Amino acid sequence: MLVLGIETSCDETGVALCDSEQGLLGHLVHSQIDIHAEYGGVVPELASRDHVRKTLPLIEQLLKQTGIEKQQIDGVAYTAGPGLVGALLVGAAIGRSLAWAWQVPAVGVHHMEGHLLAPMLEESSPNFPFVALLVSGGHTQLIAVQGVGEYTLLGESVDDAAGEAFDKTAKLLGLPYPGGPELARLAESGDPERFTFPRPMTDRPGLDFSFSGLKTFALNTWQSEKAAVDDEAALRQLQTDIARAFEDAVVDTLVIKCRRAIKQAEAKTLVLAGGVSANKRLRQRIQEVLAKEGGQAYYPRPEFCTDNGAMIAYAGLQRLLADQQEPLRFAAKPRWPMTELAAVNIG
Repeated sequence: MLVLGIETSCDETGVALCDSEQGLLGHLVHSQIDIHAEYGGVVPELASRDHVRKTLPLIEQLLKQTGIEKQQIDGVAYTAGPGLVGALLVGAAIGRSLAWAWQVPAVGVHHMEGHLLAPMLEESSPNFPFVALLVSGGHTQLIAVQGVGEYTLLGESVDDAAGEAFDKTAKLLGLPYPGGPELARLAESGDPERFTFPRPMTDRPGLDFSFSGLKTFALNTWQSEKAAVDDEAALRQLQTDIARAFEDAVVDTLVIKCRRAIKQAEAKTLVLAGGVSANKRLRQRIQEVLAKEGGQAYYPRPEFCTDNGAMIAYAGLQRLLADQQEPLRFAAKPRWPMTELAAVNIG
């Protein structure tokens, strides 16, 4: 089965073709960074309008690039949620309409299930069961995974997601949009000894997260320390060292909770997915912990950590192969718990 995947949940338009026999045939991503940079964050209306402009031309470009004819496509998968409702509706309307025109089935895919299954696109992929850390701008969740659609929520953020905290902290430090990746790059040259930030909610049992207070701690440190800085070089170094302290605190918190989760679930495999899973320090620390525990960590290549059509095509393929499909209508689910998804037997 050959499936076209469409991702339009936020500020990136992604399309891909995934085949049940040949795997991923091709994928393309159009980023809206330049559009939203002026505003320091995603503007939902602008995001939706750009998806309208870019989705169909991107699909046509992908078909031309791969040499695939429309008649060869056996199904269409599109992100139905969670995400920005306007952006989701663009992809859902286009995806369902194409499926109707081509007389093939369509399926709405859960955005975070797409991220969770993204490591399956790699040559070395995990086997079920495993524990997954889904860590992005909108979500920080630990999930016990028994199979596709068989998910148990172990813990999640009670306020800001980790990626959201990265972005907000970067903004308060005066870093350019998108802030999270910029903060991580700055942290690489920071002094790890200069500041020590708290590791929130690690001094109590449980697997929930909280990063809002850590963001406030970073703000207070920045405001109090920069008052004594009298030149640009010292100010830049202060930014760099706060970025390092913040990143270390987030990474340590995530690692501590992951270690607890794999012990609680009696698992040996951990999957990292979502935009923040591309963080180099997080990957390194997770690998170290899993090696000590006799386990193994899996994560997608960096281009599949952020939003992309490949993960939607793969997740949709699994559900279409199980005969799951949408009726002749489309809908968006800006809020959609993964625990509501139906299980899929993929053999």
